[in-house]
Amino acid sequence: MQIGPYRIEPRVILAPMAGVTDKPFRQLCKRLGAGLAVSEMTTSDPRFWNTRKSLHRMDHEGEPDPVSVQIAGTVPAVMAEAARHNADQGAQIIDINMGCPAKKVCNAWAGSALMQDEALVARILSAVVAAVDVPVTLKIRTGWDARHRNAPTIARIAEDSGIAALAVHGRTRDQQYAGVAEYDTIAAIKAQLRIPVIANGDIDTPRKARQVLDRTGADAVMVGRAAQGRPWLLGEIAQFLATGEERAPPPLDEVRDVLLGHLEALHAFYGEQAGVRIARKHLGWYAKDRPENAAFRSVVNRAETAEAQLRLTREYFDALAAGVPPELPAAA
Repeated sequence: MQIGPYRIEPRVILAPMAGVTDKPFRQLCKRLGAGLAVSEMTTSDPRFWNTRKSLHRMDHEGEPDPVSVQIAGTVPAVMAEAARHNADQGAQIIDINMGCPAKKVCNAWAGSALMQDEALVARILSAVVAAVDVPVTLKIRTGWDARHRNAPTIARIAEDSGIAALAVHGRTRDQQYAGVAEYDTIAAIKAQLRIPVIANGDIDTPRKARQVLDRTGADAVMVGRAAQGRPWLLGEIAQFLATGEERAPPPLDEVRDVLLGHLEALHAFYGEQAGVRIARKHLGWYAKDRPENAAFRSVVNRAETAEAQLRLTREYFDALAAGVPPELPAAA
């Protein structure tokens, strides 16, 4: 799949997820097989660009090309300036968020709330495309609610505005993440556009990715929540799409090594105190569905130092790999 000058290979993309797709996670997913990893959304409001959170979100040093940065906001001129700023900071693709269903985002008339105002959508897209020399992509949902599934109209506006690729999450905003993704809507959008279309929603196995591509005709798949705790899933999907062969799940010692490397990257990126705190949700996802998961989370969440967090995690997965019940001492 081509986005501007960038060939996306393999055609498996990590979805932007607030609080999840930070630089350590994007780098990990790219290393394990993602063709593209989109950043968590950054605010378009310049008053917050120098906060610690925004500086971390705009840090792309050492990140493999192409670097895709998602921006969120409601004012065309402000969004255009945010696109220019992020391009200056190293963004090679600018992605516009019109898909986030979070209440605090929609209450500010951003994210998927924008789909209610098609004229404003056109002004934002045109302003951002005109502001930068890098390709601009867009992520949307199928509509605001079941009575207002206007994604095909938004898709035509996007193509006419110069958007380089469109990602569609197959749910309305009011569905949040419930129900079943509407792949037929994605297929209808793909049939009417010349630009690449990326299918998103409920893609959690390599076979499901193949089924979604076949059903929608989309140019690529986008994986979100299913990659939490399973960053190797993107590589598994890529291999299956390329060869038709399913890769065996990674052995426990490999899971351990991936997780420990991820924890160390989080500690280095955020600093020990914040890194330990941010790592806790990832630890829960990695340990999900494994023996003694609840007890492990209870203990490891009390770890206050990087050393304790790494030690407890290593001991837990070493025990699982050895086939013995994990011993979970009190956290240091």
